[in-house]
Amino acid sequence: MDLGVFSSVNTIWVLLAAALVFFMQAGFAMVESGFTRAKNAGNIVMKNLMDFAIGTPTFWILGFGLMFGSSSALFGIFDPMVKGTYALPDGVPLPAFLIFQTVFCATSATIVSGAMAERTKFLSYCIYSFFISALIYPVSGHWIWGGGWLAEMGFHDFAGSTVVHMVGGAAALVGAKMIGPRIGKYSPDGKPNAILGHNIPIGALGVFILWFGWFGFNGGSTVGFTGDDVIFSASHIFVTTNLAAAMAAVTTMIVTWIRYKKPDVSMTLNGALAGLVAITAGCDAVSEGGAAIIGIVAGVAIVFGVEFVDKVLKIDDPVGAIGVHGICGALGTMMVGLLAVDGGAFYGGGFHFFGVQVLGVVSVLAWVLVTMTILFTVLKKTVGLRVSEEEEIKGLDIEEHGLASSYADFTPMISTVSHGGVSVTGTVPMEEAVPVKRRDTESKYPDAKISKVVMILNPNKFENLKTSLNKIGVTGMTVTQVHGCGMQKGSSEFYRGVPVDITLLPKVKVEVVVCKVPVETVIDAAKEALYTGHIGDGKIFVYDVEDVVKVRTGERGYDALQDEE
Repeated sequence: MDLGVFSSVNTIWVLLAAALVFFMQAGFAMVESGFTRAKNAGNIVMKNLMDFAIGTPTFWILGFGLMFGSSSALFGIFDPMVKGTYALPDGVPLPAFLIFQTVFCATSATIVSGAMAERTKFLSYCIYSFFISALIYPVSGHWIWGGGWLAEMGFHDFAGSTVVHMVGGAAALVGAKMIGPRIGKYSPDGKPNAILGHNIPIGALGVFILWFGWFGFNGGSTVGFTGDDVIFSASHIFVTTNLAAAMAAVTTMIVTWIRYKKPDVSMTLNGALAGLVAITAGCDAVSEGGAAIIGIVAGVAIVFGVEFVDKVLKIDDPVGAIGVHGICGALGTMMVGLLAVDGGAFYGGGFHFFGVQVLGVVSVLAWVLVTMTILFTVLKKTVGLRVSEEEEIKGLDIEEHGLASSYADFTPMISTVSHGGVSVTGTVPMEEAVPVKRRDTESKYPDAKISKVVMILNPNKFENLKTSLNKIGVTGMTVTQVHGCGMQKGSSEFYRGVPVDITLLPKVKVEVVVCKVPVETVIDAAKEALYTGHIGDGKIFVYDVEDVVKVRTGERGYDALQDEE
């Protein structure tokens, strides 16, 4: 092989873009785990790891040849381990192009996991990830990027709104429909219930990672960086990609603000992704103004698309994959036929180009719907598609992977400020404890009244309460972070367009047991520390305590409490 024909600049650009697209796997893992429940976070991460790990050798052995071989207009060739000759971008060696296309294939496969999250068998997931990488993605990809029949007609999908994202979104639609909703997602009358994601910050981190990686996804699809025209095109692509994402996020924020009375966080995060998906097909062909329009359309479409899937189709998609990748992938591809500066209908090019774009979307959609329906039906009839009800309730982390918790030993602390000389959240090391001979004797004051006072309060008032109790001589307490609501049923909110019937708000529960200090004194101190006059100030409960035993000394009743109050 004559190494002199390769371009260092082009090759470096393709390899750098491949690394950025690979990093998007981390983004998908964070988005999907953040938008689902903690008991399934490990399972989500495992799926995102394995669809790439399974897809890499599968695409190398089967998929690449089927996608880029020049056998026919419908499919490529069977070329195990990519030994054949291919039409390559100028100055880019085959290994560089292979890894670049491999990470694109993995992206398509990983989209499906989010829509089917929290109830899919891991084995089934591995099997259908294999078939997506081996056959379903490569064949439709050949039609568009491998010189197939859609490419011959002039279909334009620069970086994969249809090739990658709509294929994944359509597969997600079939899978989520066939596997059914999560337990508790819909009430008996068909009304959707909100199942909140456990970690929105992690989901947001995933969106930022994806946005970052998308510059490689779209910009790297120039597969070169030499020549003034290519350099300008890559720069233009960065601008249009970023602009569409930003406009979509702003639009989604405004739409949800109007519809739900507050800007929805998770939906706005989806909005940014919707803009990125929609612009991917035409990022090279539309103007900055066209990119802004595509972003606005995607920002509106994702809100109503998620609601349509959730409320009308009754399909449970925890992360919005169908709306983001399926709906916005199709819309973005078709809008190229309208907004492309060269040939778009809005630029005097007529509607032929738009018709080709629509035909391509419909054809790829039909291919994926039919093949994935067959695949999921076979899986359902053989190894099974869904875990048992018991496994779903317990969580896939423990049932599928033997992982007790994805957050083992993680306990949020309220405060480590010392209170009365003792750290509220700390522990005394065993070696520092001085052994004391136990005195299992009756209390010297057997008739002394012992009371337990439980206070539920706003977390930001905890320090005030500690100070007030310390002033009256109460130094012992038990503090717990809890969630709850009073008669007002918490605040009325929406999650992804679905009303949350009862919002459990973060609270702090403080428990003290007193004898020497009068109960009314404790209540008065607590009321003074906690009062604001607004809903949510908290409540105080008082209980009678029959007895108290200090384990270390054996003292009981009044005597056991003397160094606690």
